Formats: sequence, structure tokens, C-alpha cells
Amino acid sequence: MDLERVKEILASEEEISVHFHGIPIWIESVDQTSSMAVITARGTHEEKQLVSIDGLEE
Repeated sequence: MDLERVKEILASEEEISVHFHGIPIWIESVDQTSSMAVITARGTHEEKQLVSIDGLEE
């Protein structure tokens, strides 16, 4: 996924389905300089992960 799309998803009021390696996730935030995103798995209380936005898919 590209940086502009990640920013659009974060700004959207709609719920947009995003996955990381096949796992449904929430994007918590994105660092535009490093193209890294903080994510959490949907429906769980797992810890936040810092991942490359290249691994995110709609």
C-alpha cells in the first residue's frame, strides 16, 4: 500500500478493511518519513506492532 492511501484510510470516517499478511488490522498511526505504520490486530488486545506500509493490503 502506498503512503497516500494509508493517510486516506486514517482520515476516513468509514471502516476500511485492511490486512497485514492476511490478518485483519487497524492502522493506529503512520510515520510519513519512514513509511512505517503502527498497527493492532482487529478483535484482539494484542500489542501494537511497527510494520512497513508495503505489507498492508486492502
